[in-house]
Amino acid sequence: MSMLRDLLLPFQSAFSDSRLGRERAQWFPFILLAIMVPFTSSMSSNLLRSLQTLFGLDVNARRFYLFMASTQLAWDRLWPIAWNLIPSPLVDGRLILALDDTLNDKTGKRIFGCGFFFDHTAKVNHPTYPWAQNIVMLGLLKPIKGRWACLPLGCRFYHRQKDIAAGKINVRRHGQVPVFQSKMAQAAAMILPVATHFSGHSPLIVCDSWFGNNGLWKPLNAAEPSIHLLSRLRSSTVLYAEPADAARTAKGRPRKYGDRCGSVTELATSLREQAQRHTVQLYGKAREIRAYDQIFLLKTLRCPVRVVWVFRKTQWVAFFTTDLTLSVTQIVEYYGARWKIEAGFKEIKQEIGSARSQNRTADAVTNHLHFCLLATTLTWIYADRITADPKRRHIVKGRTSFAFSDVRKLITDEALSSHFLGLWPHLCQPPHKSFTQMLMRMVA
Repeated sequence: MSMLRDLLLPFQSAFSDSRLGRERAQWFPFILLAIMVPFTSSMSSNLLRSLQTLFGLDVNARRFYLFMASTQLAWDRLWPIAWNLIPSPLVDGRLILALDDTLNDKTGKRIFGCGFFFDHTAKVNHPTYPWAQNIVMLGLLKPIKGRWACLPLGCRFYHRQKDIAAGKINVRRHGQVPVFQSKMAQAAAMILPVATHFSGHSPLIVCDSWFGNNGLWKPLNAAEPSIHLLSRLRSSTVLYAEPADAARTAKGRPRKYGDRCGSVTELATSLREQAQRHTVQLYGKAREIRAYDQIFLLKTLRCPVRVVWVFRKTQWVAFFTTDLTLSVTQIVEYYGARWKIEAGFKEIKQEIGSARSQNRTADAVTNHLHFCLLATTLTWIYADRITADPKRRHIVKGRTSFAFSDVRKLITDEALSSHFLGLWPHLCQPPHKSFTQMLMRMVA
């Protein structure tokens, strides 16, 4: 049995046994394949051409577009199937999840999810408030063949509260205006099902300082106390010592916090000389850092946290985690791996081609994004399951590990082989081999 077929077949169980359900169950894995194969961008029209040209499927265009904009695709049942396919999702006995949001720039006005969102990364020649979709994404961080990777686990479209209050067409789904949800509420709604699915393991949420506050921590801690946060500390945050034993035994209500230790910036100046040297695996290399760690109390989270200052020549950065069992090297390495969700956004929007989508309606836009995210996850699962490391096709100075495009090349070789297409005798009519090779050389 083909490894690629083993990854795709389980998704067919999510469809009904009706005539239409069986047809959709046959199309679903090949749509994922058409996205993973770097033949062209993942626009719906190009996916239809890929199904017909590369895999020889007899697909009616009208029925295909209706399927891509279907209201019956149960992503709540499809995503757990992908979660079950991930080999060894734990790192040091923990489930490490990355959380962040991104903007997907668009040009059309009647596109679902679009609005004028603030872009804090905008360059000088780009607008500060571009017309774009704001996507909140949750991903799994794990090492694959010696390098970190981010596997998407779910997403949400964020709508501004004033757009919902105005009833704008860009937020409507089936004519109905949704109830406003903050990014924190959307993140918690994605994290809790994943934590329930991988029950028995402590999830660690790695996020930047925007998400690393009580807005996310409070609903997560109330629903699942085993969930922990790892994030950066703002330089103005004030830290407190734990209350002394004498303060706990004194008359009256015991003190919750000890003495004020100072802000993160003030402590960084006084603690620099006490920093110790540590060796960490960061960005693919073994690096030596100077760091100092101590347990403090945060009034914003109302709990003890381990704070780590990492000192450079003239600068420093501070991290905190609610998981007090983490070591300094683990904190630095896990937060360094968070950058892979940023690389994942580039893979989804540029390499997979989600940014080039021309869909307009709510269901079509949502389905297309989920297809792209799921295809990205399956690509990394494929890389994790193969025996040999993928060879890097394009040499880049300072990089020895394989790239996302190298894995897609391996998937392409297997997906277009006669061995794989021969496993679908009643569905596929493979095109002439030389014609397929010519097409793939054109896009390589």
